[in-house]
Amino acid sequence: MKRSAVNSLIREGDAFLRSFGVHLPPFAYWPPAEMAARDHAMIAARGLGWDVTDYGQGRFGELGLLLFTLRNGRKEDLAAGSGMLYAEKMLISRRDQLSPMHRHIGKAEDIINRGGASLVLELFASAPDGSICRHSEVSVPCDGQIRTLPAGGRLALAPGESVTLLPGVWHAFWGEGGDVLIGEVSTVNDDATDNVFEMDIGRFSQIEEDEPPLHLLVSDYPAWLR
Repeated sequence: MKRSAVNSLIREGDAFLRSFGVHLPPFAYWPPAEMAARDHAMIAARGLGWDVTDYGQGRFGELGLLLFTLRNGRKEDLAAGSGMLYAEKMLISRRDQLSPMHRHIGKAEDIINRGGASLVLELFASAPDGSICRHSEVSVPCDGQIRTLPAGGRLALAPGESVTLLPGVWHAFWGEGGDVLIGEVSTVNDDATDNVFEMDIGRFSQIEEDEPPLHLLVSDYPAWLR
């Protein structure tokens, strides 16, 4: 992705969040030089901040997602069973923009439609070897009720509705009928090692630097912050 496109998407995403009364923390708006000058150790170590991905495919409108990680614990805390064991994100899924089929190894997450259009998820259970099981039913909790769908069944969430996805549940999702504001509440998030995709794709985008960054992405931190 070109940096100019990332910058535009961040501006558009912030405006979309604000249209629902969502306000991000101060560090969301620090330019790169200010981020580098301030105490950013926890922000960088926990992967807090902006994340714009096309999964390395160069088709953001068709295959992509904009995220902002608000808070995140540490893998060490999760392993110890004490401390900050949770994470929270805001996501924006555009109309018909696919977040591709994947599962998580350790993360359990609630996916919440916070507003906009319908959020549609396609769901599969895991086979014993962790691959997609294309014949078993899949059961997921939805706001206190268990929903059981056939393999590859589609679950539509209206604003205010949510689904809990436990580790091993394969899922893809997109906005249907318009853009969707999504909340994610989960156990500790580790995007570097905890995502297993059906397609041979990467989690983060390769950035072409055609203009200076408006704000750093989480994937920028290793190169930009020392």
